[in-house]
Amino acid sequence: MRLLGLDPGLRHTGWGIIEVEGNSLRHLGNGAVASDGSLGLSERLVQLYNGINQVIIDWQPTEAAVEETFVNKNPVSTLKLGQARGIALLVPSLHGLAVEEYAPNKIKKSVVGAGHAGKHQIHAMVGMLLPGCKISNEHAADALAVAICHAHYAGSNRSLKKATMMAGRAT
Repeated sequence: MRLLGLDPGLRHTGWGIIEVEGNSLRHLGNGAVASDGSLGLSERLVQLYNGINQVIIDWQPTEAAVEETFVNKNPVSTLKLGQARGIALLVPSLHGLAVEEYAPNKIKKSVVGAGHAGKHQIHAMVGMLLPGCKISNEHAADALAVAICHAHYAGSNRSLKKATMMAGRAT
């Protein structure tokens, strides 16, 4: 299974690709899609769309996971982040990928073991879980953490959805 993790942001949307075989994780690639702050919002969203689209074309993931966003102190920033997050959810879905969402605390807990871990701890653990991985930036590290979290929960999520669908058909 090839997983795409996305850490949405309007300035930089981090991405990370891992391969999962049984309990083994293997790093394939990571980076960040940047938008030009001098452009209007709609043009910046197009840049994110195009960048994520290219990552999917290049790496051909089978599933995707996106970090959930919580409210920031600044409502305007929260809205802009939400729009970038919408792009991060939309693009994989347009490629026919199943897309899961994970809360930041769940991601941190699955990677570090503590729901309130700092960026440095996440970066260090991602490096340990994906030996030989050269992490390009903090956004990519966060995206790889999202992918690792999804690797831990993907099977459970699929089983739960399948059971729910079967229960719905039985009634």
